[in-house]
Amino acid sequence: MTSPRGEVRAAAAGPAGVRMGASAAEADRTLFVGNLDTKVTEELLFELFHQMTGLDIEKDQIIEMACLITDSDLNILAKGPNLIIKQPDELLDSMSEWCKEHHGKSGLTKAVKESTITLQQAEYEFLSFVRQQTPPGLCPLAGNSVHADKKFLDKYMPQFMKHLHYRIIDVSTVKELCRRWYPEDYEFAQKKTASHRALDDISESIKELQFYRNSIFKRKTEEKKRKIIENGENEKTAS
Repeated sequence: MTSPRGEVRAAAAGPAGVRMGASAAEADRTLFVGNLDTKVTEELLFELFHQMTGLDIEKDQIIEMACLITDSDLNILAKGPNLIIKQPDELLDSMSEWCKEHHGKSGLTKAVKESTITLQQAEYEFLSFVRQQTPPGLCPLAGNSVHADKKFLDKYMPQFMKHLHYRIIDVSTVKELCRRWYPEDYEFAQKKTASHRALDDISESIKELQFYRNSIFKRKTEEKKRKIIENGENEKTAS
């Protein structure tokens, strides 16, 4: 697909995007999101989820896609498009029984049949959004089992993916580590509602990651600081 509106660098958008007098290096890593007076740097996350007709990269397709941009504290800075993508009835009819049941129950199958948005139009919308909000190569893709999303996006939305960072942040990895290392805490983790709609899934992923950050990572950081202080006091006593 032709790149929409050329190569637009959001960080170098002028007075609305970067403060006057900023250095070139700072301009590359600093912007103001939309109308928010929020300065964002290298800590942005691109939270994304999409629904597919299945997991076979050779024959299945994306049917719904939504995204949010957060800062490193998981505060939502910008809400992106939430699009349902038109796919042929033959593809929908060939979905697995699991997909037929859950996409039918959620209303997604019906919405896909009624949609007029093509895959190319969807890529244009998402690429335009992320270019307006982030400089190239800044945001890693984040979400639950996001490696699966990345496979489909690399194939079906390559221009969009080129704008993102090559790394991913997979919340499911954190989940599995928490389940193994901190099973007592894992019992209180965010549980999925199984709505199987893109925007709902993103919101749940953010809440889940917030839980791990607040109950696991923060606690361990505080323990480390306490041990450093204790070790320092012990060294003073010994001397």
